Amino acid sequence: MQLVSINVSKPKDADYNGETIQTGIFKKPIQGKVLVKTLNIEGDKQADLENHGGIHKAVYAFAHDRYDHWRDAFNDPGLTAGAFGENLTIATLDEAAINIGDRFRLGDCILEVSQPRMPCYKLGIALNNTRAPKQFTKSYRTGVYFRVIQEGRIEAGDELVNIHQHEDSVSVNTLFRALFDKDYQDTHTVFTKALSVTELAPEWRNVISDRLQVN
Repeated sequence: MQLVSINVSKPKDADYNGETIQTGIFKKPIQGKVLVKTLNIEGDKQADLENHGGIHKAVYAFAHDRYDHWRDAFNDPGLTAGAFGENLTIATLDEAAINIGDRFRLGDCILEVSQPRMPCYKLGIALNNTRAPKQFTKSYRTGVYFRVIQEGRIEAGDELVNIHQHEDSVSVNTLFRALFDKDYQDTHTVFTKALSVTELAPEWRNVISDRLQVN
């Protein structure tokens, strides 16, 4: 799994329903070695710290091999690395083969899988397509959030290497489908299992705990 691009941004103004908001979703590729820190990647900054950023969402990765699909789906041949707000564009990223709690080495840093990406309306702003968040969610392949276990420098061309697979866990794809796929049959089992995984981010822990109580 090769790192194709490192993408960062600073908060920028954007129009949403006639109001001006700030968002850090407009990521652009940068060159050279970049420091991955506990809370973010050097040069990157989130605007909405209540819903984005923090140690459990320090780094977001998305698959480069999904871009052709979305260029066709959105009829937008100009989509390039960073368009989905990802910090790391990885050549291939199989959410079904990556578990919550898995650890990866990338360059000098070590990253740990904390949660799936839950798309919000700002993706629609970034792609100038209000339907994009719903379409992206229904793909069930929305990428991976990492927390930073060991800070270090990375650069395009580095390999993302799984150095520890959490065997007693659930995959990123399974957890996401259990929450968003209405036809998923094993939701209770998946949620119960996920809650036993200490590496699961608090945000997701709260969401699925609430869902279990409702059901």
